[in-house]
Amino acid sequence: MERNRGPNILLVEDNPDHAELTLRALRDGNMLNEVFWVKDGEEALDFLYQRGRYANGAGVPRPGLVLLDIKLPKIDGHEVLRQIKIDEALRPIPVVMLTTSEREDEVAEAYRAGANSFVSKPVRFSDFVQKVKSVQLYWVLTNLLPEA
Repeated sequence: MERNRGPNILLVEDNPDHAELTLRALRDGNMLNEVFWVKDGEEALDFLYQRGRYANGAGVPRPGLVLLDIKLPKIDGHEVLRQIKIDEALRPIPVVMLTTSEREDEVAEAYRAGANSFVSKPVRFSDFVQKVKSVQLYWVLTNLLPEA
């Protein structure tokens, strides 16, 4: 019997250290999900709309989950979220804001724009790994996602 790989995950994170910690935590969760990492908001939208270096499919599947930082170069996370949620084709993709911010105004803005979840990144590595694994377990194993 073949194991289900589950949804592909798009990680949008400009900080290489945070990206590496997140990728390591996702791998440590023993999931088979393929994770794609992009470093800014513009690249995230190019990935989602399969344009620029991701044009013609370029072997890039539509993700079933987006982990999105807020403070990004070029286009910030709030704007990426807004563009995802106003597009009928992208709107069903769950977006988890995964950020160091715990500011109430940023949390409120993210939910108003359509975020499915808002998770703050803890400072301690072990806490960070546990939080990412919890996000992965819920959104990949527990929650029922729409077909891409």
